[in-house]
Amino acid sequence: MSLGSLKSSLPSLSSVTICQHEPLGSHGEEIKLLSVSWNQDYGCFSAGTSYGFRIYNCEPLRETFRRDLKSGGFGIVEMLFRCNILALVGGGTNPQCPPNKVIIWDDHQSRSVGEFAYRSIVRAVKLRQDLIIVVLEYKIYVYNFTDLKLLHQIETVSNPKGLCCLTHDPRTLVLACPGLHQGQVRVEHFNLKVIEFIKAHDSSIACFTLTMDGLLLATASMKGTLIRIFNTMHGTLLQEEYCRSTLVLSGHLLSSTYQKLHVISLHLEAKTLL
Repeated sequence: MSLGSLKSSLPSLSSVTICQHEPLGSHGEEIKLLSVSWNQDYGCFSAGTSYGFRIYNCEPLRETFRRDLKSGGFGIVEMLFRCNILALVGGGTNPQCPPNKVIIWDDHQSRSVGEFAYRSIVRAVKLRQDLIIVVLEYKIYVYNFTDLKLLHQIETVSNPKGLCCLTHDPRTLVLACPGLHQGQVRVEHFNLKVIEFIKAHDSSIACFTLTMDGLLLATASMKGTLIRIFNTMHGTLLQEEYCRSTLVLSGHLLSSTYQKLHVISLHLEAKTLL
């Protein structure tokens, strides 16, 4: 697979208003936004629409690439850093491809270089330079990127939101996903062959994320009252905050509650990460 840079097919735009009052097709239907996803270094994001997909650069903020299709839309568009490889899953009322199929698309060659089909709807796809992760409601599949061979299968509790995250540093490989029980998170350190099951909450998990090095895990439950930070190596609870839905970025914790944004410092000593 060629991993060159995605090249712009359109002039730079001064704004990133996506799919607002843009008719397409013989009946003049309005294009609808179906999904938004960051790339691995948060320098770009992709937007799946009811008639294709678009790629945006964050700094400066501009559209860099798009594919407008009259035949259907994509509910999942996952980037691999800034290269020409994308993972696509059909979505919307008129999907471009079945929502139970993942297409690995090489846009330089304008063709599919790999496909995976399942009996149930694909909930999420995650990419690394060496792995493809496909998330179904009750199972996660891990494939080798080079030859598309299946490496691992992971059973999970019901996961309709497709919760899953992993590190992208080639020196580490840590994956977090729901465990087999409500409120449980499974953390797998593949390089160390260590699996840790963390009982994070009593209620169902709403969201979780890893730090870039995979040493810390932040979780929030459906109740939305507690944010918890865990050491992923031995599952120790390191910090707890009363907030709502969360996302971890660098050394701070961001929490949104009723249209408010809270930034909470992580007060962690170096020894707690060992």
